Amino acid sequence: MFVVLGATGNTGSVVADTLLSRKQPVRIVVRSADKGAAWKAKGAEIVVASLDDMSSLTNAFEGAKGVYLLVPPNYAATAWLADQRARMDRAAEAVQRSATSHVVFLSSVGGHLAEGLGPIRAARYGEQALGAAAKNLTILRPCYFMDNWAPVLGAAKAQGVLPTFIAPQAMVPMISTKDIGRVGAEQLMAGGKGTQIVELAGPEEYSPDQVAAALGQILGKPVTAQHAPLSAVVPTFKSFGFSDEAAKLFEEMYTSFSTGRIGYEHPTSVIRGRVTLAEALKGFVKA
Repeated sequence: MFVVLGATGNTGSVVADTLLSRKQPVRIVVRSADKGAAWKAKGAEIVVASLDDMSSLTNAFEGAKGVYLLVPPNYAATAWLADQRARMDRAAEAVQRSATSHVVFLSSVGGHLAEGLGPIRAARYGEQALGAAAKNLTILRPCYFMDNWAPVLGAAKAQGVLPTFIAPQAMVPMISTKDIGRVGAEQLMAGGKGTQIVELAGPEEYSPDQVAAALGQILGKPVTAQHAPLSAVVPTFKSFGFSDEAAKLFEEMYTSFSTGRIGYEHPTSVIRGRVTLAEALKGFVKA
């Protein structure tokens, strides 16, 4: 039995679908029964549990051959980092109590670094907490999600601009969450062998200028990357409902990305995904 958290989100849904398509037994962890109805119809077992409830989470992990684990962020939390670390601790304790044999954990590129990470600090903490609790741990460290462009498609359609905090000509590793989920499922089926780090990227690197050009072709109109200054990160994210601490952490992360501080620990062994930027953008526009 494979247990999947985050199946209502991007990577978790792909993990679950991939496992089910390979005829693997799957248990989906959801916060309420109604959120699991569609998965139950596909043949998955549904368990209601929460990262805030140690008992229910431990029960959800019982008897699992492997667990796909991610800790969804609550960016409105005032003490965001402390809140996220507490949830990581509960997840790690549930893994230990349930004697789960293998955990595939969704972390992030840069998880090996000690500082300058912004919200990636929480993922790094999770790596360490799970490393002390799991019998076997596979850490997924993907790069910038192609899916991060989806929320700004409205501006591209309406105004012909693509807002970004990344320098327009900077070549950045980007990956589709479909590739992350597929690799996550494959790692679960392969089984754990101690602690392993799997760093992920898309088929090639892309710049915001290339994202804008690809979007322009799809939309049939000119689209230009609009570079916003780093000083705009905090007010922008706070306008999205992020707490002051969470917004400042994103400013720290974008600052580190802009200086090239955040990168891969083992760049020569990065696993490349299959989904191209154009394919991903077409999917976002269609949706």
